[in-house]
Amino acid sequence: MPRGRILIGKPGLDGHDRGAKYVAHLLRDAGYEVIYTGIRRSPEQIVATAIQEDVQAIGLSLLSGAHNVLFKRVIDLLAAQGASDVVVFGGGTIPDRDLEGLRAMGVRAIFTPGTPATTIVATVSQLLEASSGRSLAG
Repeated sequence: MPRGRILIGKPGLDGHDRGAKYVAHLLRDAGYEVIYTGIRRSPEQIVATAIQEDVQAIGLSLLSGAHNVLFKRVIDLLAAQGASDVVVFGGGTIPDRDLEGLRAMGVRAIFTPGTPATTIVATVSQLLEASSGRSLAG
């Protein structure tokens, strides 16, 4: 039985998805059911898929520099759909100066290039355990 369901999305016009696919594989190999939306998805498409698939978390990957706008749009759409309990985490080429603002808007974890695989899996696991109030250990 999967440990939980996670959607990995690539919002905006960014077409480079190596990192997103890498994280999707890491989480799948750690026992999560992972839904990958593919590249160039709108925040609306990502949130609609997340709700339809009943995921516990959304991981957003962005390299284009539009992370502040697109991550906020996803969080706002989740709230509008009554799904604020969905954990949002992100990754990509995100400048240090933007990290605090992303966390303040509700992005629970941010993984920048070079983050060890074990850190990504452990952090996502901890976030999901905390949000569900139960252990998701496999």
